Amino acid sequence: MASIFTKIINREIPAHVVAEDAHYIAFLDIMPLCKGHVLVVPKQEVDYIFDLEDEVLAGLHVFAKKVAKAIDKTIKCTRVGVAVIGLDVPHVHVHLVPLRTMDDINFTRPKLKLTSEELAEIAETIRGGF
Repeated sequence: MASIFTKIINREIPAHVVAEDAHYIAFLDIMPLCKGHVLVVPKQEVDYIFDLEDEVLAGLHVFAKKVAKAIDKTIKCTRVGVAVIGLDVPHVHVHLVPLRTMDDINFTRPKLKLTSEELAEIAETIRGGF
């Protein structure tokens, strides 16, 4: 069965995409830790990050760097934090989280509940950073 991320990649379910190329996609987390929280995902469905081929893993990080630079330009933050947890969805994904404090990347905190309109506005803002 396809992961929820594969369904996003295949446009079977909607997402607020901020960047995409032939191999990777980046979209807003719908339950973000803070505004501008983005997930970066390889289009190849693999569960565990260290099972990715070396070239795919390297490419994922290069793509994530481009997205992080766009977040840094457009979302008020001190820097962009990176986390790979991999327990909630069986498809590799990198969290890019705009940080103002260390607590901004605390995954045990309550998540924000943003409207689709708010998410669309944030996505448009980040896309403007490329």
